[in-house]
Amino acid sequence: MTEIIQLLMQIYVFVLAVFVGFELITKVPPTLHTPLMSGSNAISGITVIGALISAGLEEFTVTTILGMIALIFAQINVVGGFLVTDRMLKMFKNK
Repeated sequence: MTEIIQLLMQIYVFVLAVFVGFELITKVPPTLHTPLMSGSNAISGITVIGALISAGLEEFTVTTILGMIALIFAQINVVGGFLVTDRMLKMFKNK
């Protein structure tokens, strides 16, 4: 019984995080996406650490699978953020 309640709480937190993240991202104007992308790399780094802890558990559960998915998406976000920031900085270099 406790395992079911724990699973439901984990699903609840995951769904809530997805909803809040989507709402926050859609409210950002397009002119701020590039500066915010470079700032969000630090937040994604924290997400990578949390996902590694979750995915690295010794038991194979739904949490492990969700941690692995979170790890993949956070790594995509970090790499994409660095690529976008690098491209933006190259636009300001003197030729």
